[in-house]
Amino acid sequence: MPDAPGTPAGRGRSGAGERVREREPGPPGAPRGAGPRGPRDHPEASFAVVFRDALRQRGLSLERIRDHLQAQGISVSLATLSYWQRGRSQPERAQSLRAVDALEPMLGLAPGTLRSLLGPHRPRGRAVPHDPAAARCVLGENSDVEQALGEAFLHFNADVQSIVIHETVNLDEHRSIRETTVTNVLRAVRDGARHLTVVHFLDALPADAVDIVVRYGELAGIRFLPELRSVVADISFGRPLARNETAVVEYTIRTGRSPVASQHHERRTRVPLRAYLLHVRFHPLAPPVSCHHYYRERIGAEPRHRHRVVLDVSGTAHLLPAKCPPGVYGIEWEWG
Repeated sequence: MPDAPGTPAGRGRSGAGERVREREPGPPGAPRGAGPRGPRDHPEASFAVVFRDALRQRGLSLERIRDHLQAQGISVSLATLSYWQRGRSQPERAQSLRAVDALEPMLGLAPGTLRSLLGPHRPRGRAVPHDPAAARCVLGENSDVEQALGEAFLHFNADVQSIVIHETVNLDEHRSIRETTVTNVLRAVRDGARHLTVVHFLDALPADAVDIVVRYGELAGIRFLPELRSVVADISFGRPLARNETAVVEYTIRTGRSPVASQHHERRTRVPLRAYLLHVRFHPLAPPVSCHHYYRERIGAEPRHRHRVVLDVSGTAHLLPAKCPPGVYGIEWEWG
């Protein structure tokens, strides 16, 4: 079940945020006897650098940080904490700013240290194709995509817009999706666009590792989130794009054998596409007994269009809508 631009969901495995070796914390401030640290103790002061350095000094994992915040009634996902320490996003919501204030004493930082390092909010407006409110109209509130991205959901692929998407999904003889190839033709909506973020959800965690091979573009980062059965990857264009410049990204996700039989594959898009092709190939030894393609305006809604698909001579089914407004497009099948 994918999401455009760059958020497919099907099946997979993942490893949660970056973990730092954990030890029993000493008194608040790293070395014993040391007082709370402030920005002057960090020559390259930025929110991400100071946050990351404090985690290492205290020997705390992101899981422990999350649990500490939850004990105070503050909910922040592991994905969000990972984005903060890597500089991919910064706290902006009221809940996130509460978390920052609660983190400072735990990390042995002087009051206001982290707050003082927060820059201005990233710009939002009509030039940004990812309007969180519009995305939630399709995905729903606190969707799996939003949980996987955390705070970065507010700026999810805000610099680019997908135009044409072609997906090929291959199932094995055990009736599970083993390989998905995505070709995404996109356009930069502002100068400086550098990468596409993709999110894939997996039916189950395979015994073998998930492998991502990028054919067009460069794999800039990958994160596995086991608790969401998802994989998040950043694919770089190799250089900043100028506004209205187009690019082609193509990648393949391969997984090991899954204990769960796949039932469908879908893509959610919050923006209209010029074209979308979903091509599903079933193994010759395991064809489905029936197959349908469908369209829904949003997650959880009843399908507005659902039509039976007859497999072709090669054992494949495909979906190619005449028009692609925002919504959910997919193919589902039944086994004997």
